[in-house]
Amino acid sequence: MDKNNKLVYYVLLVSFIGILGWSVINPKDLFTWFLEVFPALMGLIVIIFTFKSFRLSNLLYELIWIHAIILLIGGHYTYAEMPLFNWLKDSLDLSRNYYDRLGHFFQGFVPAMIIREILLRKSTLEKGKLLNFIIVSICLAISATYELIEWFVAELTGTAAEAFLGTQGDIWDTQWDMFLALCGAIISLIVLSKLHDRNLRKGNLLDSNKKNIT
Repeated sequence: MDKNNKLVYYVLLVSFIGILGWSVINPKDLFTWFLEVFPALMGLIVIIFTFKSFRLSNLLYELIWIHAIILLIGGHYTYAEMPLFNWLKDSLDLSRNYYDRLGHFFQGFVPAMIIREILLRKSTLEKGKLLNFIIVSICLAISATYELIEWFVAELTGTAAEAFLGTQGDIWDTQWDMFLALCGAIISLIVLSKLHDRNLRKGNLLDSNKKNIT
């Protein structure tokens, strides 16, 4: 591992820990905080335990960091009361705080690249329409599973999970969440695939029979 990569990893890890510490100090609701940041904490654990055996591209670690920070901020304020998006709501006369929409967009945007890297490195799939279709389908399945988890938690805890659901009175909130995750996955593939390919080549992360990726 070269020094530049080490620096990237240390900066991402230390900044994550620092923002995690800020996030847990006087959050809007501690139970909601735990529910919101739990995926980020689990992601960190997985990354630590797989770092030596299956190191991801730097692009992936940076995207995961961005997604994790969105979760930490949402956990601190709750998605319905994030101050910057409250300001946007008031300034633009919007119907709701749209921070949760951002969160669900990234729920597709970042996993799409994670899935793409795993499939390109660990399966016989090559670049093309089939690969993209599978990636988008998995992202949509992840989003639907998360909505089921939200429903289960709400059924189990009642009103205690109201902030976690973050519907803000929208009866179509679940459908919007899945749609935005779908959009995030598609846009991620369109915008980041070539950059991702360059990261894979630069990091020598592809098997020899896939070195001709363009």
